[in-house]
Amino acid sequence: MSQSKVLADQLYSGESIAADAVRIAAANILLALCAHIVIPLPFTPVPITGQTFGVLLVAVLLGARRSGIALVLYFLEGLAGLPVFQPLGIPGPARFIGPTAGYLVAYPFAAFATGWLVERIADAKRSGGIKSQPAGAPLAGALLCGETIIFLGGCTWLALGMGLGWPLALQNGALPFVPGEIIKMVLIVTLVGGFELFRRKP
Repeated sequence: MSQSKVLADQLYSGESIAADAVRIAAANILLALCAHIVIPLPFTPVPITGQTFGVLLVAVLLGARRSGIALVLYFLEGLAGLPVFQPLGIPGPARFIGPTAGYLVAYPFAAFATGWLVERIADAKRSGGIKSQPAGAPLAGALLCGETIIFLGGCTWLALGMGLGWPLALQNGALPFVPGEIIKMVLIVTLVGGFELFRRKP
């Protein structure tokens, strides 16, 4: 099955493996840059970072398959000790037993799911199945799906892996971040609307 046309295909045309490699490499750089936007919080071991924004934006840009590959590569780079994760934790494999491990493991799944939904929305928009311009509400739903996967992974690890239990896991790993995640989703929807991702075929 061919790759559905998403924003990356409009910004950088080409159907070759080399073109996809360029897109994935650029996404990898974006992820690392977003991860280094970090604000520690005194009441939780989980900081505010730009990582979720990067993951969701990459999913919207690349779609399911390519964003999944980009996030797996990002995951492996961090596992190897490269400075691609937010800088406050222990580098390398030890990061995957720390408080943010669940979020990291969830990133590839969230990117793939969000990207898959974005492809379906883009296809529906181009075929005339979605009349609004841009398709803001459906895109927000796709982003919300990705957010849910990320925070489910993060809170599950905090609750079970770190032994906090579910009330503390939600208190430390999800609730403080809700306002910021809403802002990130609004920014992504605004950016995508500006580029007219869901244009119909002429």
